Amino acid sequence: MAVVLAIDAGTTSVRIVAVDEGGVVVDSSQQEFTQLFPRPGLVEHDPVEIREAVAGTLAVVRGRMEEAGTPIAAVGITDQRETIVAWNADTDLPLHRAIVWQDRRTTSRCEALRDLGHLDLVRETTGLVLDPYFSASKIEWLLTDGGVEADTSLRLGTIDSWLLWNLTGGRVHATEPSNASRTMLLDLATTAWSEEMCSLFGVPVSSLPEVRPSSGRFGMTCDGGPLQPGTPVSGIAGDQQAALFGQACFEAGEAKNTYGTGSFVLANMGSTLPDPVDGLLTTVAWTLAEGEPPTYALEGSIFATGATIQWLRDGLGIIDSASEVGPLAASVADTGGVYLVPAFVGMGSPWWDPRARGIIVGLTRGSGRAHLARAAVEAMAFQTRDVIDAVGRGGGPAITRLRVDGGASVMDLLLELQADLLDMPVTRSAVQETTALGAAWLAGLGEGFWSSTGELAGLWKAETTFRPTQDRQAAEVSYGRWLAAVERSLAWEQAD
Repeated sequence: MAVVLAIDAGTTSVRIVAVDEGGVVVDSSQQEFTQLFPRPGLVEHDPVEIREAVAGTLAVVRGRMEEAGTPIAAVGITDQRETIVAWNADTDLPLHRAIVWQDRRTTSRCEALRDLGHLDLVRETTGLVLDPYFSASKIEWLLTDGGVEADTSLRLGTIDSWLLWNLTGGRVHATEPSNASRTMLLDLATTAWSEEMCSLFGVPVSSLPEVRPSSGRFGMTCDGGPLQPGTPVSGIAGDQQAALFGQACFEAGEAKNTYGTGSFVLANMGSTLPDPVDGLLTTVAWTLAEGEPPTYALEGSIFATGATIQWLRDGLGIIDSASEVGPLAASVADTGGVYLVPAFVGMGSPWWDPRARGIIVGLTRGSGRAHLARAAVEAMAFQTRDVIDAVGRGGGPAITRLRVDGGASVMDLLLELQADLLDMPVTRSAVQETTALGAAWLAGLGEGFWSSTGELAGLWKAETTFRPTQDRQAAEVSYGRWLAAVERSLAWEQAD
């Protein structure tokens, strides 16, 4: 039996996953790469290191597939979305470090554009808000302050485009609508680059990748690469849209949350472009074929969930490994009144305050490591409720259940808290690598490895469903105190 490979180029590591015809993950390889923090608020990656991590992990899985006599039918790519790379088409070398989605260097510029009255146009055209999270202001910075020149050899793209360029030997410079819709340069209604947005940020359209459907052949792998030359690269999606696809949320009103470095709630809104919803982003989920309408989604982007656990480990040293958080948090019945707002790089949905900063409130002499660990876990659930409530205020299809995945979703405590706070069932997928699974499904669908989304829906399996058990009044009181803590974190950092 053949397999489809998925390249999952995340924020802190690269993972390669092999998926068989039954939708089962049969092999994987992972490699972390360096996080670079030049100054407070700045986050960068080395694009060459990412490329080499992809090549190394692909070679490992390819070797095992060849040893087992298993052919590779196609490759899909999923990536960390808003992170931007600028490179030279003649040398295939980056012109600057990649500027990561977490980077806040363009906060003042985004505020200036808002003060000049551009927010309504940005919202109407792109579905996004004026925040340094997105790619456009990062590209503008590269071209004005980063030493990158807008000449004919300049290529710009999110990580998927950078990897596709390298896998195809520089023959294909392309992306697809889910990634493109995170740049703040795409017109959501047409799924084409917006000349008005490109003009606003001074981005040359000629340097941007071609926008193609998310499923379908982008190109073939080249000689001398980590895969057999001629292997089709046939599916691409941003990581959160890929997870929505991998969770088989194919119908309007179906939603998922991925608890990764950040948490990302996406709700399928169907093929009609929804009106903007306060506090949320409108994004393209995917386009399955040329000429087909895109599927849209509402998204709530939460900047720090897994990153909070990393901070407990690396910053405070109260745990030695991330796996300790769940048992430590469960060792106490509650937080003892402690609330942790992890606004390390500002607050995302539905607050959108880049000047918010993290706070801990409610400390007493009786507060200990376990209370802080539980407060960190509860913060994940609280922030998800923030987003689901905002989706409900939008007037679209009602969300009545939530499918979850990502590293932190292994914690039963988190999902029990989540079900109580949302007052709805929360289902953990049997496959945790839903981001990679979605990319594999898109690639396999593009090559006829799977026939339809109906077939894929039949492959999706639940592991466990958590149902509400807590008294509603207690849940509402706890959530109210969370909102009070958030208010104290907002606008903490003063403007320059």
